Amino acid sequence: MFSAPMRLLCSPLMVGLLVGSSGLMGLASSPAHAGELRCDGTLLQLSVRESGELRSDRFRFSLQVEAEGKTSSAAMDQLNQRLATVRSRVRPLILDDLKIPAPRSYAMDGTSDKPRLQRAFTSVSGEVGRSNYDALIQIAGRLPGVDLQGMSSRADLASEQQLKNQLLRRALQQGKHRAETTSDALGLKQVRLLRIDQRGDGSIRPLSFAKAASSRFNPDEAPQPRQSLTLNLDYCLS
Repeated sequence: MFSAPMRLLCSPLMVGLLVGSSGLMGLASSPAHAGELRCDGTLLQLSVRESGELRSDRFRFSLQVEAEGKTSSAAMDQLNQRLATVRSRVRPLILDDLKIPAPRSYAMDGTSDKPRLQRAFTSVSGEVGRSNYDALIQIAGRLPGVDLQGMSSRADLASEQQLKNQLLRRALQQGKHRAETTSDALGLKQVRLLRIDQRGDGSIRPLSFAKAASSRFNPDEAPQPRQSLTLNLDYCLS
């Protein structure tokens, strides 16, 4: 949990500066306004951030498939063979269709004792469930010309929405607690919420991770997707 500095805009009855543990708090010389709502007391502006972790239910992967040959045609022939193997081994594991863009090729630098070769490559991406997490990694690590570029943890939509709601409630509770604590420290009695400004869309941030060298891989050991939410809150203290 992370909280940004607070700002206090106070009424003309208060003078000087107040310094709190969470940062500098400045004072205004006239009553402050938050949008169309008027505050004739002390306007407290604070930022609250909450974050949480989700359990992944699927993993998005990206494979790179490469091939080499003395000619462009030979490189493409080998790439087609390797792609056919990848398709046959991976398709039984995936949750949806494979995505395979058109291949690209280029000439590799040669040397006096090594002829100039052509290289062709493309990518293969898709999603696998938890039960096929290790199987996909094993295939990617054992097929020639295939490299696992990375995997990202994904959570189901119901869990995402549930966490969004939890983060919002926690952020509002934290903001209210900080406002009441500040009000009590100033000897004030009333706390009124004037404005809620939610920053960002509260989206899930998938965590990517590369292939590791191990005999078996457990999906519970993979980095889990995280979600964060930031609220800017205005309170009127009087």
